Amino acid sequence: MSTITTTAELAALCQRIAGQPFATVDTEFLRETTYYPKLCLIQLASPVEAAVIDPLAPGIDLAPFFALMTDENVVKVFHAARQDIEIIWNLGRIIPSPLFDTQVAAMVCGYGDSVSYEQLANDFSRARIDKSSRFTDWSRRPLTNQQLSYAESDVTHLRAVYLALKSQIEEKGRADWLADEMAILGASSTYEMKPEDAWRRLKGRIRKPRELAVLMEVAAWREREAQTRDVPRSRALKDDALVDIAVRAPRTTEAMADLRSLPKGFERSRAAAELIEAVVRGLERDPKTLPPLEKPRGRNGSAAIVDLLKVLLKAVADEARVAPKIIATVDELDDLASDDAADVACMRGWRRDLFGERALALKHGKLALSLHEGEVVAKTLPWTAPAA
Repeated sequence: MSTITTTAELAALCQRIAGQPFATVDTEFLRETTYYPKLCLIQLASPVEAAVIDPLAPGIDLAPFFALMTDENVVKVFHAARQDIEIIWNLGRIIPSPLFDTQVAAMVCGYGDSVSYEQLANDFSRARIDKSSRFTDWSRRPLTNQQLSYAESDVTHLRAVYLALKSQIEEKGRADWLADEMAILGASSTYEMKPEDAWRRLKGRIRKPRELAVLMEVAAWREREAQTRDVPRSRALKDDALVDIAVRAPRTTEAMADLRSLPKGFERSRAAAELIEAVVRGLERDPKTLPPLEKPRGRNGSAAIVDLLKVLLKAVADEARVAPKIIATVDELDDLASDDAADVACMRGWRRDLFGERALALKHGKLALSLHEGEVVAKTLPWTAPAA
């Protein structure tokens, strides 16, 4: 099986695909030892052909591929697109558009949360994916025919999956539902890794404003360090150590040496000196400028409300034949349980019409849940139970 290794071959392929209504896309990458994922292979298919592109080939220029990704006349189809788009964004600073994610589309059509490509390929094209090459080191060359065949299958069967799901979404009148999710995937902010936002990954482990202020500074330091060195965050500094520094707030090398979460001798390093400076900046922050601390889940009597909202969400999702996660997340239910005016997706647009209004009615005793023939039934009060 041949692989595209030159810019001329890539340009010719992309020119041919530009005349087609859609292109299926996948990537293979490594990120175990780097901050930014290393692109190792691109798989691309149109309704009439498929190809594997080697981005590691000497001298190859991916400009034709990036141009195709922004061609508004060609729908770009991915499965579980987020990581693939992150790579394209990092390399080309572009977001594929228009965009169709078959995993999200499957959830909109009721195939469950995070349905796998293998399952959809089996359902829609009767294909059995050979998983033996899944854990290939895609950076090694040469790749075998078996590896290339596995890679190509990630886009060839995706064609049938896309056409089937597109048809179902049109039949169900749910194009707007899918568009909401594609808007998130298609926003550059989804992929921009800003150091000043890095603290959000660990905010659940912090309880005091002073700790949060320090965490914001030291987490930003780690993010910049990892980006500059192109290493995983944990190689720059582990999460436990970051939280330990935020809680203990060491302002001297001696205090830094007392932290068991740090390697022996770390306090004498450049990183330690920079972290101490970050700690001081955090302690000097005005508490009034800090974001609110995350409230512990299940407090203020909201745990029971969340449990009821989960039952309602499952009933609504079953009724609409859509994955519950598309309508609301557990965090959103918790926010809604505590605040009717919570700024959450399930209280906007079609989600509010489908679930949000009923969720508020349930909270305020205007909606009741019961069992009828083994299924949860939601009824507006006053109401009469269904006859047996």
